[in-house]
Amino acid sequence: MSKVLVLNASYEPLNITSWRRAVVLMLKGKAEQVEHNGKMLYPDFPLPTVIRLRHYVRVPYKEIPLTRRNILHRDSHSCQYCGCTGDDLTLDHVLPRSRGGGDTWENIATACVRCNVKKGNRTPKEANMFLHHQPRRPYSSLHFEVAKHVKSGTHREWQKYVIGL
Repeated sequence: MSKVLVLNASYEPLNITSWRRAVVLMLKGKAEQVEHNGKMLYPDFPLPTVIRLRHYVRVPYKEIPLTRRNILHRDSHSCQYCGCTGDDLTLDHVLPRSRGGGDTWENIATACVRCNVKKGNRTPKEANMFLHHQPRRPYSSLHFEVAKHVKSGTHREWQKYVIGL
């Protein structure tokens, strides 16, 4: 079957769970169905794809570490200048370190070796190169997992509940 996106009472994404766990939460009255895919579990009981908890749950903020793996994941393992994918991807500082650019989510983008060398020690504007997506900090660790499901096409209905997709 499929996975289900769990939203907090405030419609903030909390978790991805199994359809069985989602149905149990609904039957216990702890959650309500927000979206379904048209498949029926029982007559008059559609299989949920998005549920919302009835009571707000406080979740402590968890910082996502700035690592090569997370940056590649954020940028969908593709060059942000030309769009090519492959194993020879590098990390490019949008504002070069020699000009005061630091190691931040907003200043590092994935680039192929060719584009990184072409850009060199210049800004994208100076090199006449344009970023497909402006680099930014992911909103939550769940962002990566939800993005994978949305981009694969299995759960397009999740996109409206996640900021930045």
